[in-house]
Amino acid sequence: MDVTSCFSATYGEARQKFLQACEAAGATVFSHRNPNSGPDGGELFADTAWIGPFDASRVLVASSATHGVEGHCGSGCQIGHLRAGDYENLPADTAVLLVHAINPYGFAWSRRVTEDNVDFNRNHIDFDEPVPANPNYGSVHAMLVPDDWQGAARQAAEDAIKEFIAENGQMHFQACVTGGQYEFADGLFYGGVRPTWSRHTLERIIADRLRGRRAVAVIDYHTGLGPYGHGELICVHEPGSEALNRARAWYGPDVTSPAEGSSASAVVEGSIADTYERQLSEETVLTVVAIEYGTLPVLDVLNALRADNWLHLYGDVDSELGREIKAQMRAAFYQDQDDWKSMIFGRSEEITRQALTGLRQV
Repeated sequence: MDVTSCFSATYGEARQKFLQACEAAGATVFSHRNPNSGPDGGELFADTAWIGPFDASRVLVASSATHGVEGHCGSGCQIGHLRAGDYENLPADTAVLLVHAINPYGFAWSRRVTEDNVDFNRNHIDFDEPVPANPNYGSVHAMLVPDDWQGAARQAAEDAIKEFIAENGQMHFQACVTGGQYEFADGLFYGGVRPTWSRHTLERIIADRLRGRRAVAVIDYHTGLGPYGHGELICVHEPGSEALNRARAWYGPDVTSPAEGSSASAVVEGSIADTYERQLSEETVLTVVAIEYGTLPVLDVLNALRADNWLHLYGDVDSELGREIKAQMRAAFYQDQDDWKSMIFGRSEEITRQALTGLRQV
């Protein structure tokens, strides 16, 4: 199989390849239409595919495009597994659920966020309770969101960021920015004020497909942190929890934990793991990991996010600068290189095998 052909340049191409691969594999597909359209005016869908017995008590879930533009990676891996037959001959009493493009708007528009400018992986808090406070983000917000991207305001923002990092360190700056915030709707890593369409859709998928199962293992595909092509396995379950210990038993001791300080990711509020935990009963053994593939240095990735945020606040997507920023976003979260694609798919195959083996032990 030509691994590189499994990856796509656009959301539309990715969806077409995914549906074709599902048909060839005999998967059962269910589609959820997003009310928005893509930059080409095309319809947007979050698609799911079920492989294996419908009454299976153990289910492996693989989800892509939690962070929109990162769907180039996750979709490519999902399609690769389907074409390679990796979901054939599943262990007894086991099924696979593929969630393709849970944030189709972000995928189609080369954005990390949803149509609400919400970071979907910060949107899973209980909005009936007071939202988490992140006063550290307020101290850097003005630096991240200048009024212009090519003038004096941008230069002043860059100078302020350099000074902040010199005084506090890059890791502190990253934590301030990326942990999640619920105050600045025009800012980065914004968690929103209510559940997004993508969250409602995920909740329906969990309710329809996963409730009542004995064990559910989730692999969520991400990009943008870490060394080029390296797939870090991140587990957000609590330190010392059975779920974190189980993840390390399945995948190895190098599973990282943001709460323990061992991950390239900062501690985040409102990740998708919260919705899985909320929607599934305690009788379901749940193990959630994110696989994070490195692309570019972290400050380059953050600058791409800042540029994209500015573009959709103040700029013109169809301008020359707009096209440059969109290319910058794609490079930050999708390395269109054959070696990178081969590296991430090989890692995905390894993790998938380990997950299926682990589920058999539950």
